[in-house]
Amino acid sequence: MNIKETLYNYCESFVNNKLQTIENTIKSNQEALGSETKSSAGDKHETGRAMLQLEMEKAGQQLQEVNHMMAVLKKVKITEASEIIRLGSVVKTNIADYFIAISAGKIEIENATYYAISPQSPIGKLLIGKEKKEKIIFNNNEYIINDVL
Repeated sequence: MNIKETLYNYCESFVNNKLQTIENTIKSNQEALGSETKSSAGDKHETGRAMLQLEMEKAGQQLQEVNHMMAVLKKVKITEASEIIRLGSVVKTNIADYFIAISAGKIEIENATYYAISPQSPIGKLLIGKEKKEKIIFNNNEYIINDVL
């Protein structure tokens, strides 16, 4: 398995785990909402229902974000090589190494550290469209692009 495939699989697991957590939250909130309707303790009952409703809305927003992440991942072409940084590129710089896909954080693979970042992230925006040997300035640091996979 090559590095791109390994990073992609990590991101896929990251999204699936987030999805599972959100689905569990929604399910438990629905169950709690169902048990709240059986109670008739006045104001306490209404407050409980309102809090659960807010939690459901929050979970719904998180579900939309995860679905967006899944859609972005489906667009990643890990088998296609490109000298220009784009979605799916592995970028090695003098400071850190990145996988341009989704924001999934730090990934440790074979004694190397990669950061899965979104192309819409601040550093992602700077890297997209660049090539090997080009430079970017991010947080007052000069990043030199050593390799693009």
